[in-house]
Amino acid sequence: MADIIEVNDGNFAEKVEQAGKPVLVDLWAPWCGPCRSMGEVLKDVAAATDSVTIAKLNVDENEDTAARLHVSSIPLLVLFKDGQAVAKSVGLIPKDNVLKFIKDNL
Repeated sequence: MADIIEVNDGNFAEKVEQAGKPVLVDLWAPWCGPCRSMGEVLKDVAAATDSVTIAKLNVDENEDTAARLHVSSIPLLVLFKDGQAVAKSVGLIPKDNVLKFIKDNL
C-alpha cells in the first residue's frame, strides 16, 4: 500500500525530487470537481500498489512549484523517478489507467 502525503513549495524538493523511490504527484485545487474525484481514485491506487509514493500538491497554495512544473490544466499527475519528471497525465482517469500509467513509466 502506497502512502499519500501532502507536499508544498517548502518541502517539494525533499519529499519528491530527493525521494528514495518514485513519486506520483497529484496537482489539484479544492474548487476543481475532477480533482476531488481524482483524489478518491488515488486512495484506491494507494491501496493497490506500493511501487510509488503518492503526493498531493494544492496548486492554489503552492504557485511556485506549480509554475515550475508548467501546470496549465488540472488534475495533473506527474510521475517523478530519480528526481526527474518522467511522465504526465492530464485529466480524470480511472484507477486501472493510473496503475498502467505508473507501470508503463517506471
